[in-house]
Amino acid sequence: MDRQEEFVLRTLEERDIRFVRLWFTDVLGSLKSVAVAPAELEGAFADGIGFDGSAIEGFARVHESDMIARPDPSTFQLLPWRGEYPGVARMFCDILLPDGSPSYADPRWVLKRNLSKASEMGFTFYTHPEIEFFLLRERPEVGSTPVPVDSGGYYDHIPHSVAHDFRRTSITMLEAMGISVEYSHHESAPGQQEIDLRYADALTTADNIMSFRLVMKEVAMEQGVWATFMPKPFTEYPGSGMHTHISLFEGDQNAFYEAGAEWQLSKTARAFIAGLLKHAPEITAVCNQWVNSYKRLWGGAERTAGAGGEAPAYVCWGHNNRSALVRVPMYKPQKGNSTRLEFRSLDAACNPYLAFSVMLAAGMKGVEKGYELPPGAEDDVWALTSAERRALGIKPLPADLNEAIRVMEQSELVAEALGEHVFDFFLRNKREEWADYRRQVTRYELDRYLPML
Repeated sequence: MDRQEEFVLRTLEERDIRFVRLWFTDVLGSLKSVAVAPAELEGAFADGIGFDGSAIEGFARVHESDMIARPDPSTFQLLPWRGEYPGVARMFCDILLPDGSPSYADPRWVLKRNLSKASEMGFTFYTHPEIEFFLLRERPEVGSTPVPVDSGGYYDHIPHSVAHDFRRTSITMLEAMGISVEYSHHESAPGQQEIDLRYADALTTADNIMSFRLVMKEVAMEQGVWATFMPKPFTEYPGSGMHTHISLFEGDQNAFYEAGAEWQLSKTARAFIAGLLKHAPEITAVCNQWVNSYKRLWGGAERTAGAGGEAPAYVCWGHNNRSALVRVPMYKPQKGNSTRLEFRSLDAACNPYLAFSVMLAAGMKGVEKGYELPPGAEDDVWALTSAERRALGIKPLPADLNEAIRVMEQSELVAEALGEHVFDFFLRNKREEWADYRRQVTRYELDRYLPML
């Protein structure tokens, strides 16, 4: 038994923890949980906990259903929202096959495999997400219209508002779980919040995002409201993204930094951006995995509301250009390690393990092949005409989930990054989602056509 396992068992006894929740995610990014008694943990560390993988979305077929969840002791944390006695803790799990090998269907393993590949090239992948979401007055029922909890706007401070108290309570809980928060504020739409997590390695960040989404929903329910990570729940307001800052480190040195270079971007950084741009259409279905995701990217509310068109729908990069897909934030001349990129198409409803995997794979392909970075776009891309965008070589991202699926189907890069099993299941599931969506008669059609046809 290693030191981390010993620490977990000792903490359980000292803190009188009676239940431990073992967490993992399915291929679509839904959190799964099984509770075990502390007495079972020593065996779980050694041999794992068996479960029926065929019951989990994308994990296994019925005839190969036996799977094992083995807890990762480095992810042990007490759950602070369980105020009642006895206490509850959680750990994330690695999913194994009966022979003890990693499961090809485990999203956490998919990310670990891609991080290992980057590590073999000498790089560590760091990420820092800015997570947006909406607070609603109540849990929406089928057919109901969502109502935001307030009428605030960007950076508004509303005394004694639900949102203000919500963010304070949420951040307290996150930090009690060892998840560091950089800052938080009210976003531009009514009821819309943003909480930014501090930089961490990509695996830790992905785990933190899964914890974050649960904490937000737990706190919201305690306060009698509802938190949603749906990319665009309102037609008239901007959607919610998860702009993610990324960097590669070689040991303690930021591989994206080069003193004296334009924007202080190294050759590695420029090639990484070029990889993201070249493969952006292929990875869009993973980074924006729901039908609703494309309402955020292409919905247009940001353009009409004067918010500057910050949902990126075109493949380009720019320095401090918030309409670009990849943005290079203002650098700090005395802080080379702060040099980073911001990938802006992600939304917080994605599976973070898979999204980080394909982002890393796309960027590293650029580094491996020495892709050349095209000229940057410093103007508002949405303000350009179609002809001007074509002249600049700026192409659009897929316009809907169906188009994104068709592009992903042809991608060797995404197939390699996800592995054959996850790649095939993900595409099959998304085709079903699109087919189901296309069959629906929407409220828009009824309101527009019933009176006139």
